[in-house]
Amino acid sequence: MTEDLIDEHVRWIVSVDRRLILIEYMKKNMVAKASEVAQETQRSTQNISHALKEFEDKGLIECLTPSKTTWKKYVLTEMGKTVMEKMDGKFI
Repeated sequence: MTEDLIDEHVRWIVSVDRRLILIEYMKKNMVAKASEVAQETQRSTQNISHALKEFEDKGLIECLTPSKTTWKKYVLTEMGKTVMEKMDGKFI
């Protein structure tokens, strides 16, 4: 995991509000569910679900319940934790 890749992820997250909202939520909560994040952040579940999918595609989070079609739970990967730590105090 290179510093350039971490910086690239930071820029990617900061560039879109829903991503920044999600990483802020993940900082405070070990596990995320789209409906809970949406309710707490006043965003639509669809908007947060999209952010979760984006993070999963980038390898920043992983789904703990991939066989479920709804109420999925997500946690940060090691890369996600590293990126969050880099953002801490600067962006979140």
